[in-house]
Amino acid sequence: MPETQKNLRRAFAGESMARNKYFQFGLRAKKEGYRSIERIFKETEDNERAHAERLQELMEDKPQVNLDGYTVPPVGGTKTNLKEAIAGEHYETSKMYPEFYQTALDEGEKEIAKTFKEIGEVEEHHRDRYKELLKNLEEGKMFKRNKPIRWKCLNCGYVHEGKSAPKICPACNHPQSYYEVWCKPY
Repeated sequence: MPETQKNLRRAFAGESMARNKYFQFGLRAKKEGYRSIERIFKETEDNERAHAERLQELMEDKPQVNLDGYTVPPVGGTKTNLKEAIAGEHYETSKMYPEFYQTALDEGEKEIAKTFKEIGEVEEHHRDRYKELLKNLEEGKMFKRNKPIRWKCLNCGYVHEGKSAPKICPACNHPQSYYEVWCKPY
């Protein structure tokens, strides 16, 4: 079997495992009171599902192959989980997908190569977002900033302007853990 076909399966397995890992990491973030981090893990989980679906499409009607050697990390605290996520996304964007891309090109698999390249770029965005979240968490900036900004309640959509998110949402009575920095989506 050509190496590109093995790499497709490796990438599929990795994306599938990442999806489940981020699901567990999101549950832990929620439990620790970080709803915005939970939401980002959920969004990334959905991205990883889409990656796995695309990779599976490229594998249809191809022979099965047995792959071993995958490590499943334990679910730790949110800071530990963010560090694990950063490491995983860094590996994918800096080593795994570039190598898979080059192998696919060498084997004449242009469509698969393009898919590897594009997914690798998405993983870079995931890594950078996790780095920023970890920095905010370590610097105590999840719910507090040095200057007034807008904070959005993830439950009801209430937007508050101030140096910190409200302890309790005045519109829906949900706790501060439901707030995130508000970004205008358009």
